[in-house]
Amino acid sequence: MPSLFDPIDLSPALQLSNRILMAPLTRGRATKDAVPTDLQRDYYAQRAGAGLIISEATGISREGLGWPYAPGLWSDAQVEGWKPVVGAVHEAGGKIVAQLWHMGRIAPTGVSGMEAVSASAVRNDALGHSYGGKEPYPTPRAASMDDIKRIIGDYAAAARNAIAAGFDGVQIHGANGYLIDQFLRNGTNRRDDEYGGPIDNRLRFMSEVVEAVVAEVGIDRTGIRLSPVGESQGCNDSDNHALFTAAAARLEQLKMPWIELREPGPQSTFRATDEPPVSPSIRTVYSGMLVLNSDYDDNNAQDTLDVGIADAISFGRPFIANPDLPERLRSGAALNVWDVKTFYSQGREGYTDYPELAEQVAG
Repeated sequence: MPSLFDPIDLSPALQLSNRILMAPLTRGRATKDAVPTDLQRDYYAQRAGAGLIISEATGISREGLGWPYAPGLWSDAQVEGWKPVVGAVHEAGGKIVAQLWHMGRIAPTGVSGMEAVSASAVRNDALGHSYGGKEPYPTPRAASMDDIKRIIGDYAAAARNAIAAGFDGVQIHGANGYLIDQFLRNGTNRRDDEYGGPIDNRLRFMSEVVEAVVAEVGIDRTGIRLSPVGESQGCNDSDNHALFTAAAARLEQLKMPWIELREPGPQSTFRATDEPPVSPSIRTVYSGMLVLNSDYDDNNAQDTLDVGIADAISFGRPFIANPDLPERLRSGAALNVWDVKTFYSQGREGYTDYPELAEQVAG
């Protein structure tokens, strides 16, 4: 069986030097206009040793972006802002794809400045991050057919902008209770039209987004992220196992080359769940590359590759504090500990100042 350090082709366009991927990590370092900054250039370049960097979640439109200081890909200024970030990753020998994000019903009005839209008018009763602190999530408008067509167009335009900015591809964010997830799960999708009801109908929005993105950038440059187990930001389904096995079968039909699955367990550091993983069932209906994510370390990551369910592993929080994570995993070196207080702050502290192993050894 392959090791974490063996190369892998996620697709013909994504030939990776190792199987250690950097998972998407929202960090809040862009401008209020969602334009990337020099800090982000330095941050991503430091982590170019990953086989592939999946960018932080990146808004496809102002409507869909509800996180303070998160980046976007809908304007010329944002495209220009991403170019030096992507260029720095490439100069450091890395590869990077842009994660395309619409937050749907959990885009606080205080950030987006627009009415929230979702599969149905089902509100999340929690609080969301805004520039002034926490604020209640709005009750979303159920997407009309015109809304659906427009939003699918926004995904396609953002994918086109990602390639213009130099990204090696895109990942469609279909996980974590955001818009695509809101259409997939019957806890948030109460529609009675062709986008709601039976599982096959609830797969329609995801499928049409995939088809639109592929039409812009090609299937070899497209991937998707799903979160098939447990409740996520108030979004859940009466049968996640059946739903996401069917979703994987649909993605097989669409020839999706790689899927990243976030599958937390009971002891997860982020949104723990007692639900069993769906990845073994997904493996039976999907022949592409499977990337698994959530709470992996060097030992259980390799074990997961060894049993043949996953082809690669994406690491999230360990990459925050360890810019040279692949080298640390290879050498068995101790990992730096992340500082939660600086996850979403706007400065260099806790972002680009974590030491690399060579610095610690020299010191």
